[in-house]
Amino acid sequence: MRQGGLVNPFSPARGRLADGAISQPATDWEQRYRRTVITSDTVATACVVAAIGNFFGARDAANWHEKWGILAFGTELLVLGAFAVTRSWAPAVLGQGAEEFRRLGRSLFAATVVLALGGIALTSRNIKLWIFVAIPAIALITMTARYLLRLWLHKQRKEGRCLRPVLAAGSLETVRDLITRTRKFPHLGWRVEAVCTTDGGLDGDQLDGVPVVGRLADVAGHVRRDGYRVVAVTPDPHWSPDRLQRLAWNLEGSDAEMVVAPVLMEVAGPRLHIDAVLGIPLLRVSMPTFTGGRRAVKGVVDRMGAAILLVLFAPLMVFVGLLVLVDSRGGVFYRQRRVGKDGREFTILKFRTMVAGADRARAALAHRNEGAGLLFKLRRDPRVTRVGAVLRRYSIDELPQLFNVLTGSMSLVGPRPPLPEESAAYGPDIRRRLLVKPGLTGLWQISGRSDLPWEEAVRLDLRYVEDWSLALDTVILWKTLRAVLQGQGAY
Repeated sequence: MRQGGLVNPFSPARGRLADGAISQPATDWEQRYRRTVITSDTVATACVVAAIGNFFGARDAANWHEKWGILAFGTELLVLGAFAVTRSWAPAVLGQGAEEFRRLGRSLFAATVVLALGGIALTSRNIKLWIFVAIPAIALITMTARYLLRLWLHKQRKEGRCLRPVLAAGSLETVRDLITRTRKFPHLGWRVEAVCTTDGGLDGDQLDGVPVVGRLADVAGHVRRDGYRVVAVTPDPHWSPDRLQRLAWNLEGSDAEMVVAPVLMEVAGPRLHIDAVLGIPLLRVSMPTFTGGRRAVKGVVDRMGAAILLVLFAPLMVFVGLLVLVDSRGGVFYRQRRVGKDGREFTILKFRTMVAGADRARAALAHRNEGAGLLFKLRRDPRVTRVGAVLRRYSIDELPQLFNVLTGSMSLVGPRPPLPEESAAYGPDIRRRLLVKPGLTGLWQISGRSDLPWEEAVRLDLRYVEDWSLALDTVILWKTLRAVLQGQGAY
């Protein structure tokens, strides 16, 4: 497929689409993307190792081949081997969520441990350089390169390229929900191109624009004939354990990946485990982690991160404070009661973005509320000052909340801190948001903020509570920078 006279190396190869158009087999672009990632990781590792070896090894030229050359070659071989062993190059994880970076981190940690043990065994004096300089440099460069490649891949997918053709098989309601989700989130890389249902429908039948090609019993035949890359099995009474097992057997030898949607749709990540008990495969769901070692690490990272960010942003915060004072009458900070972990109230700090007495004027504006659910929001709130509008757009008004993180009432990442009146209206399900500390940023921040429907905002907060991990926190913090610069949903 040509674009502006250039050939896109990852454009999809030829095959049949649901609308009759022609595209390429997804395997072509997947293999090319994987080769690009492997090449990127290899070149980055080689450049770091060569730079360190040449710079420091030049000082000890007499023993270059003996010490520095062996260490350089060994480090590169060890890192690339760790990437392969931990399946960091598996097509299933490339460009897909936090798991890609989790495997990268796991492989680099394993390489560090092996390198340290090898240095102890060989009594090498130079091993510290490779552990504390080479490995972190490799991590920084490879993760940055992976992120840039992922941005490019997601852009291609939003334009309808580099998508895996999916055959969805299940009930009409669950398949329709899957079609809606894949269209809403094209960066995930799925495009439902055909549907199989219990009765199969009639010739020409479509479900939300996707052709119904047959019955559930015909899934394997359609996959072998038309070459779908993913078979998405959604809930339906037809799917008994025997039929699912038979479908898996019938798909053997094809390039299709079989994906079964469990009943627990909103539980994912590190809480899901598959165990074999008495020969029966069981999906084990572990309890959410609200205490323990990982939470202690999160608390330490929160306070250290808040302290570092306060030091870095101190000049900006002083400047913003002066602008707030000059722009309108009133104090620099706005204090408001919010509800935190376990329902305990605390005082949140923000830069003042409204005129003095704005809270008293809220009742008069209630009829103009544009917020979703229990939220009160106005896109053009007359109470917002000129400086306040800029601070809100780029979330600068929230910087003083770093003091809340430092004192322990908030976290860097977590659900949105609700007002007491919002919390009082919560049902039992929504109150699960209060099982963890509220955050300065979160899934809601990187997914649209005030533009999100209330139900979607709640779903994201509950997903964070259920599936929290240190890797997820890292991804959210990374994506927050882009969300803040774009200013989407901030008003």
